Amino acid sequence: MKLKSLPFDCAFRLLSDSISSRVSAFGNRKDFLRRSVCLSATSRQELKEEEEEKKRDPTKDRSKVIPVETSIKYLQSSAYKETYGDDPVWLHYRRNYKGPYPPRHTRKTCIRQGEIATGNPCPICRDEYLVLDHKNVDLLKQFISPHNGEILGYNKTGLCRRKQLSLLVAIERAKDRGLITFDVPPREYDYSEYINKSKK
Repeated sequence: MKLKSLPFDCAFRLLSDSISSRVSAFGNRKDFLRRSVCLSATSRQELKEEEEEKKRDPTKDRSKVIPVETSIKYLQSSAYKETYGDDPVWLHYRRNYKGPYPPRHTRKTCIRQGEIATGNPCPICRDEYLVLDHKNVDLLKQFISPHNGEILGYNKTGLCRRKQLSLLVAIERAKDRGLITFDVPPREYDYSEYINKSKK
């Protein structure tokens, strides 16, 4: 029997009877509605996750967490030397931008929802085995100027802003733990202020 052919009152009674029969199994109308909504939300979320896993390209997948120890071993491996040689990882990277002049800031991030969201990711995002951590000193030293010890900016290295921030944090932690040495500027003190004038 089609509901369209019935009058409004009859259709409403049929729907309310079917809902009440389902609610009686749960005991409470609120519990029934809450459980039905939760089940539908979880099933939708599971379906979305399955679809994302099927659609996700393994070369662009960045959802897997790489430990720092693996990254340190990678920097000593022959695969790293074959890829980068003796140059820093950012040296041969070129940014993509529209027009003749590069924008002042790089992009906010290259990775969105555990996947590379751009065609030209930054030097750290494109290689999943380059992990910015205070223990990974060899990688951090590539982003420090050998002349004055300053941290290179993202305008020179091409890092996205999220990785630049994590780079700054990792370098400061390495300096605090004594893993990276740095020069402290000399200071001149006027010791005449500390001499006891009464002894004179």
